[in-house]
Amino acid sequence: MEKDLDRATGAPGDFAVGGVRGHILRLALPMTAAQLINLLYSIVDRMYLGRMPGAGGLALTGVGLVLPIISILNSVGGLCGTGGAPLFSIARGRGDNEEAERIMGNSFALLMIFGAILTAGIIIFKRPILFAFGASEATYPYASEYLSIYTTGTLFVMTGLGMNPFINAQGSAKRGMMTVALGAVVNIVLDPIFIFVLDMGAAGAALATVIAQACSAAWVLLFLTGKHAIIRLRLSDMRLGAARVRRIITLGLSGFVMNLTNSLIQIVCNTTLLKYGGDLFVGVMTVINAVREIVFMPVSGIGGGAAPVLGFNYGAGKQERVKAGIRFSSSITIAYTAAIWAVIMLAPSAMTRIFTDEITIIEAGVRPIRLYFMLSMFMSLQMVSQQVFVALGKSKQAIFFSLLRKAFIAAPLTLLLPALGLGVTGVFVADTISQVVGGVTCFATMYLVVYRKLGKDLT
Repeated sequence: MEKDLDRATGAPGDFAVGGVRGHILRLALPMTAAQLINLLYSIVDRMYLGRMPGAGGLALTGVGLVLPIISILNSVGGLCGTGGAPLFSIARGRGDNEEAERIMGNSFALLMIFGAILTAGIIIFKRPILFAFGASEATYPYASEYLSIYTTGTLFVMTGLGMNPFINAQGSAKRGMMTVALGAVVNIVLDPIFIFVLDMGAAGAALATVIAQACSAAWVLLFLTGKHAIIRLRLSDMRLGAARVRRIITLGLSGFVMNLTNSLIQIVCNTTLLKYGGDLFVGVMTVINAVREIVFMPVSGIGGGAAPVLGFNYGAGKQERVKAGIRFSSSITIAYTAAIWAVIMLAPSAMTRIFTDEITIIEAGVRPIRLYFMLSMFMSLQMVSQQVFVALGKSKQAIFFSLLRKAFIAAPLTLLLPALGLGVTGVFVADTISQVVGGVTCFATMYLVVYRKLGKDLT
């Protein structure tokens, strides 16, 4: 059986036959590439804004203050995408394509409803939100300018982010990669034109991003309603069903809570760093967040590639194949994070120089980057375990561990350690402690509660 794990064969989107490893890699590689490309939306903005003549540092910090809000928007998109797509895969594994269609249609309808509510809320409460998130009078103009324009593309974000998992779940990971590749290329081309040539500054960066997101959203809808989709998005399937909506939201709460707690800890970090270190260290944290996104995106890609395969086989009763998928995705994740850890420890200043030329931020960032990432391998254990919980529909465990690391450990320690005399150092140490505790407990629970209880194939 094991030697069959290396080859991916069978009909498109049928993960119950052929090699488990091959299926995971065939999905994970383009999904990893897609997620890395997707980072270019915000990364490219930060790279260009950090090099604006005269005000690069303030512009970079201002956009950094908007990141928690962007993370909240992403978390709402993920609520329906990560909640609906695994249920979609499990339904397909059972052979119930009609229910899979309805799950996808309901997910899209929810995305549109949530997107409209968020757009109105941000427009109305923009100023108090930004100051609550750590803005100062110096950085507010840049944050406000960027957020005002970015918010107009909220429905595009919801569509591209929330519906792309349904493309991947049908085995079309390369087309899923094109969703974000298209947007990233548009963003890269337009950013320097709007920021420097047209002298629009932060507003130009936001406008380029909105146009890019609109292109991605159009691509997703064209595929899901077209002839290449195994299961199509139809208007008749968008009528909400209470039980179905509850299942989508309950399972999606894991990713939602994880992103929401990421936003929470960013807010707590920014306000604490502003108090103990000023705008300089808020800028350093902006760089650290960007490095973290780059470093751990392949881990998300591996987990995302494994999720449709695990969910489909779980629904089909192929439990040995589920276990094989868990073993493979876990081992490749651990190997990757060990390698990237060495790179970060050896070259922290090189990471900072990707985003800014300002020597004060580069020098101030060396020690915090090393502190933040020194035990980051443990964080990958939580990420891969979370993906297993979600893929198999284990919503309770997924939600609990989403809360544990950030809300129950990192946030309180971020407030406590600086007050005990560690200052800005305490902010970065707090997250390191949460990575170890959260990663170990989550992986151990996944092994004991899920992996060991998977028996022989049911079919």
